[in-house]
Amino acid sequence: MNNTDGYRELEKRIGYSFRNSTYLQTALSHSSYINELKLNRHDDYERCEFLGDAVLELVVSEFLFKKHKKMREGEMTKLRASLVCEPTLAFCARSGFDLGKYVLLGKGEDASGGRGRDSIISDVFEAIIGAIYLDGGFECARDFIGRFVLTDYEQKIGFRDSKTTLQEYAQDRGLKLVYELVEERGPEHDRDYVMKASLGDDISETGIAKSKKAAQQNAAYAILNRLGVKHI
Repeated sequence: MNNTDGYRELEKRIGYSFRNSTYLQTALSHSSYINELKLNRHDDYERCEFLGDAVLELVVSEFLFKKHKKMREGEMTKLRASLVCEPTLAFCARSGFDLGKYVLLGKGEDASGGRGRDSIISDVFEAIIGAIYLDGGFECARDFIGRFVLTDYEQKIGFRDSKTTLQEYAQDRGLKLVYELVEERGPEHDRDYVMKASLGDDISETGIAKSKKAAQQNAAYAILNRLGVKHI
């Protein structure tokens, strides 16, 4: 799939068509890709990420301010931090439109697993917000954030904390918690990992994702849901 086809496919997935596709290309371009092609070092996603981070914080802050009318400033700050942190944004990007598939990486970074790193995925997600803001304005960026971050936001925060919550649950009850790799699917450049989480002797669930860490989160999340454990 060439870059143009990739951009069009991604635009369909995110529900936004760029008038200036350069903004999208910049938002997807990791520094390793820029360096490999010997392009201008300012053409990677970092400047768009800087802008997107600011837009994201404002939109989330406004949402929480209006949604939780009796919540104190400190509580809103903690909730906002949970929504805009690296693991939550990476989850939003992967579950929402499989962002890792479209990131432009240098060959070395790609081979070392960069496409599955939360740090890169969350940064590019913020860069896309910045790119949409530049291309279509604040309301378009707000709409994107509403759909991919704020929709079902409680569950997204819960997913971020699934492994921690399950670990605490296991420790409180003296149960052994083990994660193991069950299967690797697909070609090396687009691999899915199947991880199994086992709690004690009787409970186990599997999770599938583009990285082992995310697959473990999926498996932990499935066990918590099966147990009916609140994890927000």
